[in-house]
Amino acid sequence: MANINTAQFAMSGFGGDAREQSRSAIRVLIWASAIFAALTIIAYVATITWVRPIPHDATSLVVGRDFLNFWMYGRAAWLPDPGRYYDPHIYNAVLTDFLGPAYPGQNWSYPPSIMLVAASFGRLGYFPALLIWTLFGLAIFVFVARECVGDRRLLIPILLSPAAIFCLMSGQSSFVTTAMLLTIFACLDRRPALAGILIGLLTLKPQLGLLFPLMLAASGRWRVFGVAALTAILIAAVTAAIFGPAVWIDFVVKGLPVQNLVLADPERVGTPFYPTIFMNVRGANASYALAMAVQALFSAFAVGAVFFAFRFRKNADPQMLAALFFTCMICGVPYLLAYDTLAATCLAVMLIASGKLDGTGQTLAKLTYWLTVIQMTLGQLHIPGPALIPFAFALYLVMRLNGFSYPARDTAHAAAIP
Repeated sequence: MANINTAQFAMSGFGGDAREQSRSAIRVLIWASAIFAALTIIAYVATITWVRPIPHDATSLVVGRDFLNFWMYGRAAWLPDPGRYYDPHIYNAVLTDFLGPAYPGQNWSYPPSIMLVAASFGRLGYFPALLIWTLFGLAIFVFVARECVGDRRLLIPILLSPAAIFCLMSGQSSFVTTAMLLTIFACLDRRPALAGILIGLLTLKPQLGLLFPLMLAASGRWRVFGVAALTAILIAAVTAAIFGPAVWIDFVVKGLPVQNLVLADPERVGTPFYPTIFMNVRGANASYALAMAVQALFSAFAVGAVFFAFRFRKNADPQMLAALFFTCMICGVPYLLAYDTLAATCLAVMLIASGKLDGTGQTLAKLTYWLTVIQMTLGQLHIPGPALIPFAFALYLVMRLNGFSYPARDTAHAAAIP
């Protein structure tokens, strides 16, 4: 994977002053993110309750909170009828036996194919598994990101960003999935088979891959499309062969309705963690139907923007195209958590450093960078608005892609991140 050289791909019309402003903006971002990360980590550690068998954080969830579900998928993979845990009553009864009766309820949200990955972690104790998972995610993310950013100093604000810190505290998969997303855009035409395999693997976390079929069809990348479809089918078939076809039935009949209950929760406890239009509208105490109707409008915009960009502007700047895709990924779905904005964060930092953005673009990129902390702050108060940030940035990028004339380039590398 070749470097994304921010100077090489700088657009005409932005001179030395713009580049100096970009360097200054990155310096400020580094210091601000370092302060944010230090304060957040100190506060998190200071509020841990050291109880057995696993310490709890300030939210009463275990340290590594979301990793608990991943680990339980791994343990269930070695048991008969693992799909029964999609029933939240059965699953939470198991958690109660393990962690005590006061533990807050959780539920399985991943497709059963995640057990193919989690099985090896389920054979380990919780903390060794969490440590290995965290180090693995960080290692693969740093390896991919440093190849993409060109200037490796940009890794500092990316690794200290709110999305990255929240991912670290949650024991989530976003370091791995973001590395996959960046690699996909780097390999779309250079290594289409690899890109297709990675897109197929994203079915393990399907909300991140919903726009890929549209993008591939719009840009005529049928080989990537075919490999991705074949990979997804193969993963589903292997899962059914190992764990039984009933596990997919349990996921559809029991697991998916539970996810809808999370969105429809009248207490709106999840509002701070979902920077989506749907959850912003729900946070303002709007009805489920109204929130979904508003979300449908923004989803239509995301679909139209991705189709336009990759059908009619596929020779455009690869960073702009990738940033548009990742921001549309946020505003196009109702269910997406704050740490899943890490890919958009990476592209925001790259574009801030590149000198390609005017004042409006710089502001929107910075707001995208801080989206996670803005959403968590205002979401606690059920104040809507943060979800408009990725929409506004996506709209800005569409206007830039529509308004600039790009020199013809070899379409074999047109929309890939070099």
